[in-house]
Amino acid sequence: MSLILYYHPLASYCHKVLIPLYENGTEFEPRHVDLASEESSAELVAAWPVGKFPVIKDVTRNVIVPETTIIIEYLDQFRPGAIRFIPDDPDAAREVRLWDRFFDLYVSTPMQKIVGNRLRPADMTDDYGVIEARNNLDTAYEMLEKQLASGQWAAGADFSMADCSAAPALFYAECVHPFTAAYPNLATYFDRLMTRPSVARVIEEARPYFQYFPFNEAIPARFLG
Repeated sequence: MSLILYYHPLASYCHKVLIPLYENGTEFEPRHVDLASEESSAELVAAWPVGKFPVIKDVTRNVIVPETTIIIEYLDQFRPGAIRFIPDDPDAAREVRLWDRFFDLYVSTPMQKIVGNRLRPADMTDDYGVIEARNNLDTAYEMLEKQLASGQWAAGADFSMADCSAAPALFYAECVHPFTAAYPNLATYFDRLMTRPSVARVIEEARPYFQYFPFNEAIPARFLG
């Protein structure tokens, strides 16, 4: 297989890359990495010493591609399929990149702050940081409620890289700081995302690992099978 993906099925940023791979039926070899195991993560670290996934290795072109947004742009350029995740039009492309970064920085980052805090020892928790993260999520939800008032997808009429970023960010954010009851436009968009076949497949593959998610008790019942 010429394309290798180093990933973990539970990780939100890995979901972001799996979605476009599944959307276009792109062939790849999945390499499941356990970061707690030096043996399991050795190949990932050799490819990308930062040691964070996902990372793609294009064997044919002898290229290592890290970082989710860069990976999706790479797939669009060198493994194009029926769906293009970044439009050719420069204005539309800029809008997609904006909302891609928005979901990563203003939904995923505070969500992960809340999750990470639950993993800390009781005497080392960051209560103020969690309050700040929840406030940041509230601001993001309010902005998304307006953004999604008139469009089917995050950056317009077409499914794009922005939606690949949105799906895992919102899935886990709904568990740690729910939004569906208070933001109807965002809730409708979330439902649309979760029923898209590529996203549903990612969630299904993650299900056996939900027990390891620190907020597993808050995962909505409809995703538990």
